[in-house]
Amino acid sequence: MDDKEQGSEKKSKKSAECCGYPISIFFIVVNEFCERFSYYGMRAVLVLYFRYFLRWDDDLATTIYHTFVALCYLTPILGAIIADSWLGKFKTIVYLSIVYCIGQVVMAVSSINDITDSDRDGNPDNLTLHIVLSMLGLMLIALGTGGIKPCVAAFGGDQFQDHQEKQRSTFFSIFYLSINAGSLLSTLITPILRAQTCGIHTQQKCYPLAFGVPAALMVVALIVFILGRGMYVMDTPKGNILLEVVKCIGFAVKNRFKKRGSQYPKREHWMDWAEEKYDKLLIAQVKMVLKVLFLYIPLPMFWALFDQQGSRWTLQATTMNGDFGGFLIQPDQMQIVNPILIVIMVPIMDNLVYPLIKMCHINFTPLRRITVGMLMAALAFVAAALLQLQIDDTLPKFPSRSQAHVRFLNLDVVGQSVSVEGRETFNVSSFQTSGDYMTFENLEYSVSIGGGYAVETRFWFGRRQTVLISSAGIKDIILETTEKPEQGANDIKFVNGFHSALNISTNSESLGTISPLEVSAYTSLPQGKANFTIANEEGQKCDYIMTLGFGSSYTIVIPSNFDLSNCDNLNNIEDIKPNTVHMAWQIIQYFLLTCGEVMFSVTGLDFSYAQAPSNMKSVLQAGWLLTVAVGNIIVLIVAEAGTLPDQWAEYILFASLLVAVSIVFSIMAYFYTYMDPEEIESKFKEHEPEDKHKKHIEMVKRDSVSSELKQTKI
Repeated sequence: MDDKEQGSEKKSKKSAECCGYPISIFFIVVNEFCERFSYYGMRAVLVLYFRYFLRWDDDLATTIYHTFVALCYLTPILGAIIADSWLGKFKTIVYLSIVYCIGQVVMAVSSINDITDSDRDGNPDNLTLHIVLSMLGLMLIALGTGGIKPCVAAFGGDQFQDHQEKQRSTFFSIFYLSINAGSLLSTLITPILRAQTCGIHTQQKCYPLAFGVPAALMVVALIVFILGRGMYVMDTPKGNILLEVVKCIGFAVKNRFKKRGSQYPKREHWMDWAEEKYDKLLIAQVKMVLKVLFLYIPLPMFWALFDQQGSRWTLQATTMNGDFGGFLIQPDQMQIVNPILIVIMVPIMDNLVYPLIKMCHINFTPLRRITVGMLMAALAFVAAALLQLQIDDTLPKFPSRSQAHVRFLNLDVVGQSVSVEGRETFNVSSFQTSGDYMTFENLEYSVSIGGGYAVETRFWFGRRQTVLISSAGIKDIILETTEKPEQGANDIKFVNGFHSALNISTNSESLGTISPLEVSAYTSLPQGKANFTIANEEGQKCDYIMTLGFGSSYTIVIPSNFDLSNCDNLNNIEDIKPNTVHMAWQIIQYFLLTCGEVMFSVTGLDFSYAQAPSNMKSVLQAGWLLTVAVGNIIVLIVAEAGTLPDQWAEYILFASLLVAVSIVFSIMAYFYTYMDPEEIESKFKEHEPEDKHKKHIEMVKRDSVSSELKQTKI
């Protein structure tokens, strides 16, 4: 039996029930849970994948992230047209879910990297292939998740009979709960999977697992949905009202410009120029839709701020301390604060805040709630800017392109005096550094060690560097890192001042053998206890334990009198301080933004539904989703074209723009008159048969006149 046959039986067919609910909705709810897990799980780690696997900078990572999100909210229009005009909801969901699964698998494959195409740090050499596969995967995912978005909930509603209105209402609550449950669990789990290390030859962050699990969940979602095939009630595609609205508006505009002369009487509304072809009822409904859509114009600015939780705020969290005592929070896991607060704040706002406002005799209308919601989001970004200023104060100051930051490390058993041209002589203790980095503006300086001959020494502009010295003079110049360790990791290197070669290993991984007076490469280690084993060629060894924070860098100096029996006399020198600002401070901005979301998004959806004509509620929902897409486009424009040097200034810019938009929206809302769509529609429905009869007569007359003209020409 095809969809058309099943559609004709919708009213007569009754699916199997359990406790008054169609059993078929079980498959739909499970499908939605798995799909949302797949989408939000992949999206949670996406910006870090761009930043640390594909090696894009913060601005490009933010731009591509928001381009992807924008596509996810543009494609629902395409999905609605396909479902309503061509395939029907069931086939649209199945076919686009297959596309979705392929996209998720491609993303997982794109993140696989091994020694055959990578350097020793796990960075892919064949970067073009990884980028192409990633972009292909994201485009398929955007088409899949966006295309099924307007279909699944509506398909669930189709399963209920007319007498099951109460159960249908409960279903949508359960459906919304499944969305939040999928989002909550995936945002918690996939960052943990990403933080694992995996690989056969190279150990690196496990993006294949972080993308692979969401891909598997999407395959499960598709299988579960297809298993319910025999129980579903399916509607036949009846034509897309969205296309009908667009055609009606297009005809009105075309007819208006076609009849611009003074001989044509003026009409009360520009949509009235469509009366020659379309019913007055449809025109009245389009007028109501356009009135609400006009209010939507300022709304994308809210989403421009809201969706930065997954980009800018996640990148901000990478420079913070995620140690919550008994457990560690990954930067991308902080996004979980939003769904948790949503679950808490929605009932509080509905049952406590709004009733209290009403008791104070304040008319807190939907449009006023939306305005306050936007202002709360702006305030959240002010909080983010203040937090960023605190973070910036703790970040190391790296040299500019015309500067060199230099310090001296003495590898001799006695202290050495250092004399640098144009500076006072200073002393460097045995196996210690000269202290903080000194700034030099020129390339070459005369340097004298221990009162010996001055040597012309070249420094490196734009870099930090450590000059290794001994009684014999300058041994070497070691270039230091000029950025914070990535993703809150810690960079460790060893300097061997011992009289023999030493082998150093950690967590069963060898860091190699370091010859006397040599320096090892940096080793990246996660937060927590790091256990180093130091051994000489005779097999003597000891363990050295460090407790590492987030984002620090250390140089560990092994002195000449190093005791291999206990590892006690190592000199631990801090190159870059660990992150000191705690991630918990981000909860303030998440709380403000979530309060704004509850007032803005929940109220906006309810307002859109209440003000929409009976047969055009999907049109306004499509318009609402479009504001999300436009908001993400705003972010990528600002991120790519913006020239602000500091991140806190960008946060203030977004907050200021949203405040300005809120003022404009409040003025628009002041002049808005709330409508009762049912009352308006009822007035036109009374005259609808008469109007249709008149239009039929007019069409017959036009056809007859056209026929006579053709015969005359012949």
